[in-house]
Amino acid sequence: MSATATHHDIAEEIRDLKKKIDAVILAHYYQEGEIQELADITGDSLKLAREATKVKASTIVFCGVHFMAETAKILNPEKRVLLPDLEAGCSLADSCPADKLGRYQEMLRINGRKFQTVTYINSTAATKALSDWIVTSGNAEEVIRRVPAEFEILFAPDYHLGQYLSEVTGRKMILWNGSCMVHEIFSVQDLLKLKKQKPHAHTIAHPECPANIREHSDFIGGTEAMVKYVGKFAEPTDFLVATEANMMWQLQSKHPQHRYHPVPGVTCACNKCPHMARNTLEKIRDCMVNGHPEITWQPEFDRAKEVLTRSLLNPPPVAAHPAGD
Repeated sequence: MSATATHHDIAEEIRDLKKKIDAVILAHYYQEGEIQELADITGDSLKLAREATKVKASTIVFCGVHFMAETAKILNPEKRVLLPDLEAGCSLADSCPADKLGRYQEMLRINGRKFQTVTYINSTAATKALSDWIVTSGNAEEVIRRVPAEFEILFAPDYHLGQYLSEVTGRKMILWNGSCMVHEIFSVQDLLKLKKQKPHAHTIAHPECPANIREHSDFIGGTEAMVKYVGKFAEPTDFLVATEANMMWQLQSKHPQHRYHPVPGVTCACNKCPHMARNTLEKIRDCMVNGHPEITWQPEFDRAKEVLTRSLLNPPPVAAHPAGD
């Protein structure tokens, strides 16, 4: 391959490789537009987890971060799951290692606390394996409402999402002190300046944002909910968007009649996830050619699969709940 190969050339190579190795490409909304454009399926974490279970191809190329590819493998043990860059991590997952969560749970038990652990999908499989429920921003409120009232809720790892869920559901929670490195650093001063410049604009924010951003927003929801929300506006409208900057591509693609303005971060004009950015067209092509990096089955995947399936795919009747602690 020539060093001067264009993105178009590489994209064509990838399309040919999909047929050659019987692969399907899944891409998160936070991937670069050129990757989302090439993907067979785009979505948020909940949609991608569910769609991964319907894939007929023998290989899933997951354009996202490590915990997402891990989830796809857990829910599809028989599939080969490739991740273009194994170092594509997540600050939230890093903030809640399984051993640390396990020690904290044990401390709560020793102190006589009766609780269930609700864990955000932005976590490792080992952390998921210690949980009673797994949630995404798309289903978190529904799952929280299903936790029996006699249990306290230990919510990990995203403090801001947990705080928001506590507000909307009225459930008190024990909150883990983790945060997303992208959503944590939006500038409230710049948001207020933008709102003054565009007084008719609607502000949409991800629930991973801190309270000082959420309180100035017209709509709070995950990425899939954002797409649906802006779709309700027939007339061209300005939206101030407080989430990862690549979401703008998806919004523009689905609803091009509107105008989208990224809310600046405290240190830059827009917020992009450096972990998501590790995936490139070249790395997608190379992982398909080489058959690696591959997500392989780990011992903790069995227990994590139990929790993921119950939480995301086949919710049990209301009467059937995990035992908790």
